[in-house]
Amino acid sequence: MKSIRFLLIFLLSSWAVQAQELLTSISISTEQLQLDQQRGGSQVYAELQRTMQEFMNGRRWSSDNFAPEEKIKLNINLLLTKSSAQGDIEATARIQVLRPVFGTSYESVLLNLVDKNFNFKYQLGTPITYNDNNFSDNLSSMMAYYAYLGLTYSYDSFGPRGGEPFVQKLNNLTNLAQNSGSGWGVISDVRSRMGVSENLINQNLQPMRDVYYDYHRVYLDKMSENPDAARKGILEILKQIRQINALRPGAASIRVFFDAKSEEIISLLDEALPAERQQAFTYLSTLDPIRTEAYRRLLK
Repeated sequence: MKSIRFLLIFLLSSWAVQAQELLTSISISTEQLQLDQQRGGSQVYAELQRTMQEFMNGRRWSSDNFAPEEKIKLNINLLLTKSSAQGDIEATARIQVLRPVFGTSYESVLLNLVDKNFNFKYQLGTPITYNDNNFSDNLSSMMAYYAYLGLTYSYDSFGPRGGEPFVQKLNNLTNLAQNSGSGWGVISDVRSRMGVSENLINQNLQPMRDVYYDYHRVYLDKMSENPDAARKGILEILKQIRQINALRPGAASIRVFFDAKSEEIISLLDEALPAERQQAFTYLSTLDPIRTEAYRRLLK
């Protein structure tokens, strides 16, 4: 595991500095709440935002040490849709995890998820506590879920299946939560937390984890050195995903990849040869049909 950290060769400083892994930003919107809920809960929502952020950033999620500039950027934007005086809150959450690209100031989106069942209970003055071995409440388990999911994909992008310790934690967490909490979904639902988590341990879908390493470390990190080779590499990755999709059509891990990467792939292949762009369109429109019109930009 320690060797994975040394792959961050563009961050040369302060291995001795100990710090938490995540740099989390939480935002909460009350636009869809009734006016009385917005006014009456303003203090609650401000404290909730602060408490969630402190929980994510103040906890150590691994045994690795991170310098401040190495921290994994995790953004969680909550749109509250219902709130009761008893502290029952319903929300839609957008979760993004970002990764720096070697030799550039560019940050690549690793995860771009929408959770439409981010429902929990919170009352003023309530701390968020979490234990890997027990289910405490929905809020703490959901926060831990997205922390571990972000770490899984980040570590996988720097080392072959480097996020394995976090995959195991996710599997344990979802097994505990699905019997006690709400909104975790079922394995067959590719948009659910259960579906995404199951794909990470499914042996038939392990090659999708290798895709994250190849895409980011082998090709994207070297884009500035040899863009033509990187573009050809991305076409090979799309070919690999097509083979994976033949075994498990529309799998959650495939959906997660294109939810994060569709716009980036279009941008990266913008200057590819016409034949390469045509081939990319064929792959992309088959693997990610809901974005077919966006992919037509490759056929300019």
